[in-house]
Amino acid sequence: MGVDYYKILQVDRNAKDDDLKKAYRKLAMKWHPDKNPNNKKEAETKFKQISEAYEVLSDPQKRAIYDQYGEEGLKGQVPPPGAGGPGGASFFHTGDGPNVFRFNPRNADDIFAEFFGFSSPFGGMGGGGGGTRGGSRFPGGLFGDDIFASFGEGASMNQGPRKAAPIENYLPCSLEELYKGTTKKMKISREISDISGKSMLVEEILTIDVKPGWKKGTKITFPEKGNEQPNVIPADLVFIIDEKPHNVYTRDGNDLVTTQKISLAEALTGYTVQLKTLDGRTLSIPINNVIHPNYEEIVPREGMPLQKDPSKKGNLRIKFNIKFPTRLTSEQKAGIKRLLAP
Repeated sequence: MGVDYYKILQVDRNAKDDDLKKAYRKLAMKWHPDKNPNNKKEAETKFKQISEAYEVLSDPQKRAIYDQYGEEGLKGQVPPPGAGGPGGASFFHTGDGPNVFRFNPRNADDIFAEFFGFSSPFGGMGGGGGGTRGGSRFPGGLFGDDIFASFGEGASMNQGPRKAAPIENYLPCSLEELYKGTTKKMKISREISDISGKSMLVEEILTIDVKPGWKKGTKITFPEKGNEQPNVIPADLVFIIDEKPHNVYTRDGNDLVTTQKISLAEALTGYTVQLKTLDGRTLSIPINNVIHPNYEEIVPREGMPLQKDPSKKGNLRIKFNIKFPTRLTSEQKAGIKRLLAP
């Protein structure tokens, strides 16, 4: 028979649906790759085998084919009619016609997510990454190691429709947009069901009002804007603010930081910084102090607006990259010594 799915799930050949669910819950949690960071390769292999075994044995059609013809039957390598007894032909046909049965195992994470509502319960324990396919995550430890205990060992999984995992997308914004605020319009396509239950594709425009001072990582959630599926609550659509690089400023919390290149002479004798702000104003900042390599000029309230109170702002911090001369003549050295002598 090749692969023994009953042995993989540790059930007998008369196992009922509840027995299969109980076995899958137990083994999938035990061999989830995130829970086995020290032997991840072996765990991934077993996790996929367990998922494939459950997919076959929990489907009456696939299980009937498997019981009669084994793994070869699932792959379409069926003996001639009559060779294996009656029954198999009612489930599939050989050849290339429209009724050909083709078994393509689903992704193991999809089966896991269908069972538990998410694909990675351990939040990347031990730096293990995102399951076999990097699915959606919950904070590590939120559910504990024995997640199916919350269902009860023999509990039925049919407890109403589950919620699909959130769909996350990054929303790149420039520093200017995050300074002043902006409106972004996002066009999405999603599948919905009409009154008869037929699926149809619709397009929708989502409006996102980016507020002044929003930071990288800020999340905007549109509830249940994912595809509609039977017995599944549509996924929330989540946009995550990302920050585009700027050619003058970098952001440090609520502060803006910029670096000016100046000569040694300017560092010693004084320098006026000319800057264009993110809202288009021109700043002229004279510096009369000696500018040493670690010197930082702080301009109050010229940073980013505070997210909680945009009327307040962080600081502008100006750093300096001083260009030293590569060589000096004897006369220059003597002159500098004379000028800087105590």
